[in-house]
Amino acid sequence: MTVYPLKFRPIFKERIWGGQVLKTVFGKELPEGAKIGESWELADLPEDKSEIINGPLAGITIDKAIEELGAAITGRDDYKPPFPLLIKILDANDILSVQVHPDPDTCRRMGKGDPKTECWYIIDAAQDAVIYKGLKKGVTKEQFAQSIEDGNCEELLDKVQVKKGECHFLPAGTCHAIGPGLLIAEIQTPSDTTYRVFDWNRVDDSGKGRQLHIADALESIHFDPSGDDLFVKTAGRLIDSDVFKVDKGRQTAGGEVLLSPGKMKVVMFITGAGCITAEATENVCFKKGDTLLIPAAFEGVMQFESDTEHLTITV
Repeated sequence: MTVYPLKFRPIFKERIWGGQVLKTVFGKELPEGAKIGESWELADLPEDKSEIINGPLAGITIDKAIEELGAAITGRDDYKPPFPLLIKILDANDILSVQVHPDPDTCRRMGKGDPKTECWYIIDAAQDAVIYKGLKKGVTKEQFAQSIEDGNCEELLDKVQVKKGECHFLPAGTCHAIGPGLLIAEIQTPSDTTYRVFDWNRVDDSGKGRQLHIADALESIHFDPSGDDLFVKTAGRLIDSDVFKVDKGRQTAGGEVLLSPGKMKVVMFITGAGCITAEATENVCFKKGDTLLIPAAFEGVMQFESDTEHLTITV
């Protein structure tokens, strides 16, 4: 089979802090009135596997497609599942919990969980929107544990005002939270392991608070780096880590980008629209809010019908 750019059915996740912005901004077909906080654009986790919705592979999941086509998609003969990225769009209508994801050493030491490093690209931000990124300089494990018990751990977090177009890197072990009024592209390693420290005394419609994982979180947090050490970028190579790389591109209407074979790429379209053309396959069109997987063996041209901003992710 000739490979081609793959599109996927979003997996919507209802969250206590979500809303309907993914419908109003990107036209995603959300359940009416549901608080949708996450749209999983590309996932290969045990309980959530993205389904392809275009071309000859339509109807099968990403893992099955890679089983069938192998290196033509991944570009690697030594590929081992799962797919190395988890791609989401987040609608933070309300504040998210204070949380942390473990690193590989912590997972091995604790004998559980999967490591997660992530980054947040700010698609849109309300005036004075903030994130909490790391701890203030000098905060110790003992101090933070006491602040959790006292209910004032927010005072020890590095609170950062954010703007549209910024990309924030959060390596595994970084204590963090997302404030309200933010639309975010979240790029991460394939894990859903999250240890919540504090959830702002929030309860659901039944009056029940979400589960916290304080002991696991304290074992997972890195108490050396502060928020000041976690860089932010707005152009070019946004992330250059050992687990994934993210590049930001801008194209004008009528422009073209040649897609050469060699390396698998995931492209998230933040604005704009266009089509990808190739001699041996049907055109694959895209619009803002779409995420496409470009197989390693694919060769074609990305053509832009309007001014477009996009993120290209490689591993």
